[in-house]
Amino acid sequence: MISVPIHSQTGEATGRTYDFDPAELAPGVNKQLLHDAVVMYQANLRVGTHKTKTRSEVSGSSHKLYKQKGTGRARMGNKRTPVRRGGGHGFAKRPRDFSYRMPKKALRLATRSALLGKFLDGEVVVMEQLAVEQAKTKVVASLLKTLGVSGKSCLIATEQLDPLLYRSARNIPDVGVKPAVELNAYELLRRRHLIVTTATLDGFRSADRKSVSGDKE
Repeated sequence: MISVPIHSQTGEATGRTYDFDPAELAPGVNKQLLHDAVVMYQANLRVGTHKTKTRSEVSGSSHKLYKQKGTGRARMGNKRTPVRRGGGHGFAKRPRDFSYRMPKKALRLATRSALLGKFLDGEVVVMEQLAVEQAKTKVVASLLKTLGVSGKSCLIATEQLDPLLYRSARNIPDVGVKPAVELNAYELLRRRHLIVTTATLDGFRSADRKSVSGDKE
């Protein structure tokens, strides 16, 4: 059984705890699955627009620089050969798509496994609710300071998309705001601490494994 203190809207401890069976999230922390998922998400972020020129694309004459024999020098082809400075590449790089896809069930399990790992490492702060009345960075900065995670990388997970909370936290370094539907293993692991509401956790626990969030790129 995992028991985590619940904090109020202002960041103060309420004296209550959030208790749940870790098996409701995942059977365990699968490190290999987490590695595979993170590599996939990082590969999908690659633009893949790199390109170098072949000898046919480099400007210059295609004729030999000088005749083959009689000069006393080593034989030499045209100036676009790969062995000369400024010449084309022998095996030029071409734009390519690095993205690929893992099975949906594997990605869902990786998301739950990453969330469970956060709880086991004591890196989760549970709040009874989290909302701001206006977009003010000072409000979120004060909350993070009260929770003891100020100056550290942190992910704030909300039940629904909250534009005001996002705008309040976007200017704070290493702090991100994501709704539950956009959570995945990469987003959970790329920041050290996780701030989550009880409603968001209830949604993860009650969601069916076939429809749980976390399989978005």
